[in-house]
Amino acid sequence: MRAQTITGRVAAFFVGGAAMGCMLHNAVAQDVMVLEEISVEAESDDTLVQDGYVAKQDRLGTKVDTPIAQIPQAISVVTQDQIEDQKPRTLNEALNYTASANPNGFGFDSRYDAFYLRGFPAYYNGMFRDGLRQYNGPSAWFKPEPYGIEGVTILKGPASSLYGISGPGGIVNLVTKRPKEEQFREVEVLVGNHDRYQAAFDLSGPANEAGTVLYRMTGLGRLANTELPGYPDDKLYLAPAITLKPDEDTKLTILGEYSHSVTGGTASFYTSSYGVASDIYEGDPAYNDFTNNQGRIGYEFEHRFNDTVTVRQNLRYNVVDADLEYSYHYPVGNDLQRGYGHYIEDMANFVVDNMAQFNFATGPLEHEAVVGIDYAWTDYSADSATFYPTVDDARAGNPPFAGSQTANQVGIYLHDQIDINNLTLFASGRYDWVGTESVDASFAETEQTDEAFSYRLGASYRTEWGLIPYANYSTSFSPNIGLVYDDLSIPDPVGRIARPTIARQMEAGVKYEIPDTNVILSAAVFDIDQEDGVVFDTSTGVNRQRQLDMNSRGFELEANASFDNGFSLIASYTHLRVKIEKGAMIDLGEGPESTEGKELSATPNNILSLWGHYVFQDGPLVGLGLGAGVRYVGESYGDDLNTFKNDDRAFVDAAISYDFGARNPDLKGLSMQVNAKNLFDTRKQTCSAGYCYRDEGVSVFGSLRYRF
Repeated sequence: MRAQTITGRVAAFFVGGAAMGCMLHNAVAQDVMVLEEISVEAESDDTLVQDGYVAKQDRLGTKVDTPIAQIPQAISVVTQDQIEDQKPRTLNEALNYTASANPNGFGFDSRYDAFYLRGFPAYYNGMFRDGLRQYNGPSAWFKPEPYGIEGVTILKGPASSLYGISGPGGIVNLVTKRPKEEQFREVEVLVGNHDRYQAAFDLSGPANEAGTVLYRMTGLGRLANTELPGYPDDKLYLAPAITLKPDEDTKLTILGEYSHSVTGGTASFYTSSYGVASDIYEGDPAYNDFTNNQGRIGYEFEHRFNDTVTVRQNLRYNVVDADLEYSYHYPVGNDLQRGYGHYIEDMANFVVDNMAQFNFATGPLEHEAVVGIDYAWTDYSADSATFYPTVDDARAGNPPFAGSQTANQVGIYLHDQIDINNLTLFASGRYDWVGTESVDASFAETEQTDEAFSYRLGASYRTEWGLIPYANYSTSFSPNIGLVYDDLSIPDPVGRIARPTIARQMEAGVKYEIPDTNVILSAAVFDIDQEDGVVFDTSTGVNRQRQLDMNSRGFELEANASFDNGFSLIASYTHLRVKIEKGAMIDLGEGPESTEGKELSATPNNILSLWGHYVFQDGPLVGLGLGAGVRYVGESYGDDLNTFKNDDRAFVDAAISYDFGARNPDLKGLSMQVNAKNLFDTRKQTCSAGYCYRDEGVSVFGSLRYRF
């Protein structure tokens, strides 16, 4: 029965696409003159320059506008065209086709964007927005809306030498949609399974005749359910932006956002036995809302004094208020009883980055140097109640104070990029001071001070054939918040203040810009040593942090291409092994056992992805677009003692679109698109640290877009 259902869905998708193609063929059978297409792009190409699926230039790797192929570190970019073709619903989905990124460790859970880079968790200290750190609290995470971004840049490996506090796997930088110099207007409606209804708009252009004031207003409204009962996916999103350009040397861009979302509070299934997720959904539709209100306001200021000196100041303040209702089952004899919990958390961040760029020469050496100082403040407070016997008790309850923390960080940094003919040398250094004040549930106060120096040394060489070999050595530094427990075999272990996480990476690779084509190929090998990395462990039934020393070693291959014939391609393969060099003691009932020498759970050794998209450029099917992709996730261990394994799995995605204006000038700007994710309805469990999750089933949705 299940096979018939899957076959029916697949057949319906492709038969529907074929039927649409036949109707389009009949509709355009007459001899109609094909007009030259004028493409209206959504991206601004301000800080991130892109062409189709290929990114050309970005400030992320060096804080100056450097060609990505020239930066001696692995960098992947999810471009605007990729976002539009694949239509990701979350940041996790946007990273599905990125080398060394693993967003598959927690099954279906749209509450959070929890992903790994090169085997290390990056969702707390690896999140950046427009080049500025964006801290997440334990539950108050700043959830990005993919419709509001024009690209995602992933810098692999330690990046503290320029960006301060960050993890060993790398950072993910979201590029906000910015005002465009030319007029751009877009409206879109979307309908999908599970009662998904969405409407969006994106308006930009000059606000005055002189073009010195530019604006952009992006918005989205959504009412949606999911495959889980009582688990919504509703959102209201508004993002205004304005750019002031009084002259060619001065620019101020103000970026804002307000978002209100309601998702389900419980995404898990009851764990019937260790390492087995049952079919019993933990959530109760009567009490299952996770309400998230978030906002941000900030600006980017730039002034060029002359050809030598340019100064910039980037600033942002953002807040997240999270209200989480959740439920769970627990055994009482041979029966299961429900318990309810309520968690409230408020998170606020302020960050400002001041820098000066100097372009000069010393003999044959051309320098692009950056010196800067930044400051970041973050504060969160939480109230939590973990058990109520009924929904009424949970609604009437008043969760007690669960803890708060405030952190202040100051960093100074220096970067010099030196060009000698085709050789480019990179040297970056930074010193950070961090002070943290914590208050636990008993109102006991703790103060902690951390400081560290981090650096990066790298070199790349551009050959006449387009090959660019490179190598780098880089380090990272990240203070940790909260208590950790070294021996989880003790029923009630005593926690200690977490030590900072530090890491060192050696990386070598090659990038290849194929001459006279819009194609870039890259390959990299890496070896990362991490000390005192923080992971969560649920193997004893209690969610506690512990610190591990780990090593990640592997290689990655990636290709991005957009050809003139309408074909675009993304391909990536990652092979890695994350080994626990020093771990905690865990007791699963047969005596304490060390995780030392084991592999980190939910970390596949092999991840492969391939996506292709083709748009017919002429003939009877001109304007028709077809896309398909496969994502393979290899086997991994389900716990850090490596007592059982997660199965490998493959997910298939597909897309079909049609540009009505390709044939009919009166319909210019009108297009439709249908996307299917996990087309073959692959559903398996994934366990991380002994706790198990389930994959989301097939999702299909269609959209109608008009650009004018």
